[in-house]
Amino acid sequence: MIQLSGAGKRFGHKLLFENLDWLITPKDRVGLVGGNGTGKSTLMKVLAGLESLDYGTLSSTKGVSAGYLPQDGLSLSGRSVFAECMTVFDDLRKMEQELESLTRSMSELDHAGTEYAAVAERFHRVENELRTRDAYTVESQVGAVLQGLGFGKDDWARRTEEFSGGWQMRISLAKLLLAKPNLLLLDEPTNHLDLETRNWLEDYLGSYPCAYVLISHDRYFLDVTVNKILEIWNKGVHVYSGNYDKYLAQKEERRSQLVAAYKNQRDRIEQLEAFINRFRAQATKAKQVQSRIKELEKIERIEIPAEEKTIHFTFPQPKQSGRMVAECQSMAKSYGEKTVFRNVDFVIERGDRIALVGVNGAGKSTLIKLLAGTEPLSAGTYRLGHNVDADYFAQDQYKELNPERRVLDDLSDVAPHSTQTELRSLLGCFLFSEDDVFKPIGVLSGGERNRYALARMLFRPSNFLLLDEPTNHLDMRAKDVLLRALQDFTGTVVFVSHDRYFIDKLATRVFEVGDGQVHVFPGNYEDYLWRKQGGAAEVASATGASVPKNGVQSKNVNSEPDNADSKQKRVNPIKLKQMKERYSEVEEEISKLEAGIAECENSLISFVSAAETARQTELLKSRRGQLEKLMAEWEEIGEIVSSS
Repeated sequence: MIQLSGAGKRFGHKLLFENLDWLITPKDRVGLVGGNGTGKSTLMKVLAGLESLDYGTLSSTKGVSAGYLPQDGLSLSGRSVFAECMTVFDDLRKMEQELESLTRSMSELDHAGTEYAAVAERFHRVENELRTRDAYTVESQVGAVLQGLGFGKDDWARRTEEFSGGWQMRISLAKLLLAKPNLLLLDEPTNHLDLETRNWLEDYLGSYPCAYVLISHDRYFLDVTVNKILEIWNKGVHVYSGNYDKYLAQKEERRSQLVAAYKNQRDRIEQLEAFINRFRAQATKAKQVQSRIKELEKIERIEIPAEEKTIHFTFPQPKQSGRMVAECQSMAKSYGEKTVFRNVDFVIERGDRIALVGVNGAGKSTLIKLLAGTEPLSAGTYRLGHNVDADYFAQDQYKELNPERRVLDDLSDVAPHSTQTELRSLLGCFLFSEDDVFKPIGVLSGGERNRYALARMLFRPSNFLLLDEPTNHLDMRAKDVLLRALQDFTGTVVFVSHDRYFIDKLATRVFEVGDGQVHVFPGNYEDYLWRKQGGAAEVASATGASVPKNGVQSKNVNSEPDNADSKQKRVNPIKLKQMKERYSEVEEEISKLEAGIAECENSLISFVSAAETARQTELLKSRRGQLEKLMAEWEEIGEIVSSS
């Protein structure tokens, strides 16, 4: 469909990539990955026809259309949201008008005439084209996509200029999805989407009829949407089959093979050089020496590219708080007539890492502000526990920074005991490299200042961190540093994030915010989804245990019973991998227990003493109980693994 041959691109004097040979086929789902500044967005613009190559060629099949969504910068105005999306089908509207005109002409012409035959033939061609392209369902298509991207029906009639930049990007994304180009090019499409909308987009792309290439720093999103990974690294480009998880495994395997080949080649080169040096002066060996010199010259030297540095940094730990960190009782919050929360109760304990989830506008940011004390309650009580020191990271945290201070100088004041090398390593991980560290904070963009504010917080953490979308504007490397820091953090964290991988790896509890309530779920986001879809109820039914409705550990529950015929849940690939590992572990434990039970049974055949018989009987009972539990777990995990 589209082919790049020997492709290369420069940005000023910097070479981004070279020698790229890549064929994009009609059903490809490709994830573009690589470090910041390696040329991912530039390559996307090349495919979209917005940039030209400096080397090589790009060719495409006739009739191929590409639709490109940039990271930001799009602005729409002059129409309602629904009307703007309907512009995608302008050509169909013209065809419908032509069909009406042809219908009128056919009613006026002589049915036996040649002119009528020509008009009738055109009528059938146009009508067939309209049916083929589902022209009579376009309004329902627009409605479905807008709802999927989070636009309520009340929003459809609003003017596009009334929406913020993030929502404008959603409208642009909606138009692209409706247009269904042969090649869909999405540069960070999840940047402005909440979790629910990301989940919808994952499903939509799963049934997309054509090829797409996307850039994303969300590992889970890549894992479930792509079947190929194209990595730009060290000015070279490599293609890997499979999703992001498989790419990581293949990359490690490829590097291991390269290192092994490099060592073998070095051994051969050393052998040749040793032979040449030893026998160079001997006339009887001249022929063999010349042969080895030629062999040495023909060897194409293997080079091992430098590995991306992994930042391992130990952040200072805060003072210990009391066991109860925060408590809300009958909490309520309203803005005029709009009620955000009503009669909410919950307790946050030391060591909790709580993810706040819910649709945009549900009140996640409001809840964090209430916990931080920057917003007053309308009713109820909220109190912090003993020795609790809260620190709040807002989406516009950069406004609290001194714009006159240079980045490195400001961070040095926060962490006076850290070396300049340590500080610059961390700043580099948060995408501040080379001369960027000497810039005044005031000249940084909003996203850059927020990244710096987050790095600054990690050097001086309080024991109760309240983080509102800390993963925004971070690439995978920076997210990993933040994730490791928070996993090692001994205090308490409440956070909002739209990154599934980040939530799954960090959260110990999930607070679902919506309809004026806060529902509390144990575990990470995957556990939360499992309980929402009836997983806890199924296990309870199988074991005879009783659990709260839908597994929710809160009195504020208003959820409807799950439909038994509802769509089966897709398991997070990360969670699935853990389940497979646990499945193998359980099998081994079952084998050991069965052997132990057989041993007990054999021991009971021969009487030794009453005390020994009692001990063996008790041991047998205990092992059988353990085996029963393990068998139940083994069956439960096996069912999930086999159906995923």
